[in-house]
Amino acid sequence: MALKNQIQLIAYPNRIGHNLADLLAAIDTHLQGAVGGVHILPLYPSNADGGFSPLTHEEVDPAYGTWDDVERISSRYDLCLDLTINHISDASVEFKDYLQHGKKSEFADLFVDVDEMGDITPDDLAKIHIRKEKEPFREITFGDGSKGRVWCTFTEKQIDLNFANQKSYALMERYIRFLAARGVKLFRLDAFGYTTKRIGTSCFLVEPDVYEILDWANGIAEECGAEILPEVHDHSSYQYAIAKRGMWPYAFALPPLLIYSLLDANSVYLKQWLRTCPRKQITVLDTHDGICIPDVEGVLPQDKIQAMVDNVSERSADPILRRSAANVHSVGAIYQLTCTFYDALKGNDDAYIAARAIQFFAPGIPQVYYSGLMALSNDHELMDETGELRDINRHWLSLDEVASNVQRPVVRRLLELMRFRNSYPAFEGSFELHYSNDSSVHMAWRNGEWLCKLFVDLNFKKATIRHIDVKSKRWVAKTC
Repeated sequence: MALKNQIQLIAYPNRIGHNLADLLAAIDTHLQGAVGGVHILPLYPSNADGGFSPLTHEEVDPAYGTWDDVERISSRYDLCLDLTINHISDASVEFKDYLQHGKKSEFADLFVDVDEMGDITPDDLAKIHIRKEKEPFREITFGDGSKGRVWCTFTEKQIDLNFANQKSYALMERYIRFLAARGVKLFRLDAFGYTTKRIGTSCFLVEPDVYEILDWANGIAEECGAEILPEVHDHSSYQYAIAKRGMWPYAFALPPLLIYSLLDANSVYLKQWLRTCPRKQITVLDTHDGICIPDVEGVLPQDKIQAMVDNVSERSADPILRRSAANVHSVGAIYQLTCTFYDALKGNDDAYIAARAIQFFAPGIPQVYYSGLMALSNDHELMDETGELRDINRHWLSLDEVASNVQRPVVRRLLELMRFRNSYPAFEGSFELHYSNDSSVHMAWRNGEWLCKLFVDLNFKKATIRHIDVKSKRWVAKTC
């Protein structure tokens, strides 16, 4: 069954209230008509990385609820869940059995035996796309006292799976079929780019290997009536390659592109992207991660990226850097800006609503992160408490705080805009880019007799929608 062409909420299972039941109550109480789907960030038992070190995909962490809670959500909203395809927790049944029994374990083939890969030279290591301070290997001690090494791209607790072996495919197929049976319609493939390990390469997005894995996952999902959303932060050309294979790409270039466009009052590069971007895509302005920079390289000139980075950095925490960057002061060194999208736009309500209006009119299905939905400012207190830079944008909200925030004028404006985007019939048709000068953008959707247009003046941060009213069939205009 196809995804609804309606806005999806991105939320943790326990940061709107305490659990999945609270999350559903908040959606039902405050977001009726504003969202048609929910991407719930990892709800599995996990021992690291904010849930992205799952012990299994076949259990819900009891602190969050049960599969009954999940199915209550999936019965009413399109459900997206993460499939952490690259790795599994070192506390998983599979890895603990491997530690105890070594090569005699029935799960041994799930893991990358680094020592069986042959000589890995310093030049080989220098090519590998890494995500931590040291090489992506971990030394382990087996039950008989012998030692070995496994691959772990992220933390030491996240053990990479071996996609040179069929057992990893069988495990992921089991997970996909299990989750689809509980109503998952969209699988976000977390960290899929790191599944390709070939010594002598970057071991990241190695072509064509990476597409063979994606095509396989997409085929299994299609058999289950679901689709996949591969998650990757890199040059925008990878999103186009994903789109050409019939999968959902992320429009990760849009967040930095919109920040630049609104801060500089310049629509030139935005319109260039709108002319060519995939028509089937998932658009975001914010996620549980920071505002990623690699995705906009090649879309914005380097000097424009640097100007945007410098501007936002005045209001954000330290940027997260690429580990392999030779020059940490270069644009190429920046991986993520840690900042809420609302604060990135200086807490300007009009600029923020204009950004959301452009996102909602851009081709694709929009997703709105929960802190963005509430137009929240940076949570420096949480970040300082945990030491995790990205926690600046990972607020903990009680149900009372949600009820209070939805009454703020900027959130009420946003919810009205979301309900329009979800209900107006023109969005089931085709996207159009209309003429505008270099400090404005003019977008439209047309479906038979229905037409709606968005005009955004980037100088004044003013967004206006004109549309044919469903009841009167007359043109009406309103400021967002």
